[in-house]
Amino acid sequence: MDLLNTLVDKGLRRETPTRAEALAVLATTDDELLDVVAAAGKVRRHWFGRRVKLNYLVNLKSGLCPEDCSYCSQRLGSKADILKYTWLKPDEASRAAAAGLAGGAKRVCLVASGRGPTDRDVDRVSDTIKAIKEQNEDVEVCACLGLLSDGQAERLREAGADAYNHNLNTSESTYGEITTTHTYADRVDTVRKAHAAGLSACSGLIAGMGETDEDLVDVVFSLRELDPDSVPVNFLIPFEGTPLAKEWNLTPQRCLRILAMVRFVCPDVEVRIAGGREVHLRTMQPLALHLANSIFLGDYLTSEGQAGKADLEMIADAGFEVEGAGEVTLPEHRTGGGCGSHEGGGCGSHEGSGCGSHEGGGVCGTVPASASAPASADEPRPDLVAVRRRGAGTDLAPNA
Repeated sequence: MDLLNTLVDKGLRRETPTRAEALAVLATTDDELLDVVAAAGKVRRHWFGRRVKLNYLVNLKSGLCPEDCSYCSQRLGSKADILKYTWLKPDEASRAAAAGLAGGAKRVCLVASGRGPTDRDVDRVSDTIKAIKEQNEDVEVCACLGLLSDGQAERLREAGADAYNHNLNTSESTYGEITTTHTYADRVDTVRKAHAAGLSACSGLIAGMGETDEDLVDVVFSLRELDPDSVPVNFLIPFEGTPLAKEWNLTPQRCLRILAMVRFVCPDVEVRIAGGREVHLRTMQPLALHLANSIFLGDYLTSEGQAGKADLEMIADAGFEVEGAGEVTLPEHRTGGGCGSHEGGGCGSHEGSGCGSHEGGGVCGTVPASASAPASADEPRPDLVAVRRRGAGTDLAPNA
């Protein structure tokens, strides 16, 4: 297919495809899907080999967010039956992080619900970052705390943060339909603040909220313009008790096309499969590793993910390898400056305050024995959505 040959050539040269080419990827048929995956896989392997970076989420403060992001289980007015707790102490957060690091994660993403941090909150998170790095000197730490005020990114950087996550989520033209308590411009401003402070910027999107192909292409081109080191791709989990609970718009095939489009537009950037991969990709998850070079290990913020052991087995069985702590994630031309010399890319799994694995999402990786097989690939699968009841904020061991 001439389109795919063109996109591979452009990806190897770090050349931006046209909007028409990006839209054409999303419009390919199921018969062409494996050709699309193979083509985008060439670009992924050129820049990242067969390495898969593992990231681990620690939800520092869950629920009770004053923002009204429609996709989020922690939003204002949410009826979702999620865990609710206030700030974890630094030693509690450090213990939670240790579980993910023991499972092979090289990055810890510290997430807190809310519009944005107060100066006291920045102090809390700074103490947590120091506690984690005292126990694990080489770990990468990404913060995801919502909208930043002037000077806060610099303070997080001084405390040892390597990256900051804040997603754009959807296109500028439709953002007001998803959230009314802050603006698209607010999010762009926070990503720029992180960049300016020398933090590795991470910003991504949520697919499956009822957006058009044009919306998806718009947000990915906007992300390319912001030049983050990491782009988390979330797939909406329609969490009961949220406004988007009935939005089951994704198939495994569409998810793969979206990941391929992101890889072609952002060829040399860490593309992370974030919230919702287990719900929407399901048994097609291994194919997605040919497109993305990064995933989350274990559970998400308010929902359970696939068992950590199953993640590691999936990576090995698909012929990939876990990226080691001493390996540099990004290509050399991206590590010398610009986005902060912290090479790793960013966080990615929050919702109301904007981290990358939104949290309409995450899921349980085990289908209940009583569940019957779906009649078709696009049938809703609420049986795969499980509220997190372990790990941070509980007395039970985390999943990692």
